[in-house]
Amino acid sequence: MNCKGTKKIPKILKHSGTSIIPTDTIYGVVASAWSKKAVERAYKTLKRNPKKPFIILIGSIGDLALFKIKLDNATRKTLKELWPGKISIILPVTSKKFQYLHRGKKSMAFRLPKKKSLVNLLKKTGPLISTSANPEGKKSAETIAEARKYFGGKIDFYVSGGRIKSQPSTLVEIKNGKIHVLRKGAVKISKFLI
Repeated sequence: MNCKGTKKIPKILKHSGTSIIPTDTIYGVVASAWSKKAVERAYKTLKRNPKKPFIILIGSIGDLALFKIKLDNATRKTLKELWPGKISIILPVTSKKFQYLHRGKKSMAFRLPKKKSLVNLLKKTGPLISTSANPEGKKSAETIAEARKYFGGKIDFYVSGGRIKSQPSTLVEIKNGKIHVLRKGAVKISKFLI
């Protein structure tokens, strides 16, 4: 993410813009989690199922408090074992304030990346919604050229990181202190269960 113009990204995202950037896994469409306008725009651009919540990228475990999530000691300990990394974790979000994010599910998937440039961006922008750079049902873009073919001018800013071939994040849920894998991905969870 060290290319010309990336200094503009925080400003664009804070003003309801959308961007495609190299995340810690694959190219992702990102927008501010605090902007209902940006979130709805992302759904429209991606032709995404409106009942399907986005993953939320955060810059620290402390950011979870912004979503009124109260962590018990066991969950906090598990989060510290799994994060930072390529693991998205579903946590309960019951506040009606975040209905536009959880889409009635009353839970959302969060990820605390390890990638320093991404964490630095998140510290400037606040939490970002994120999903793979492709319209629903299509193959995830591996290059910015592929992403541009999908979205063209519907996305405000593209950041190239070369060709990225990777698996999406592993998706898990923590219930009663146990980790349940809902989607296999970039990280094998078995190593955390020893």
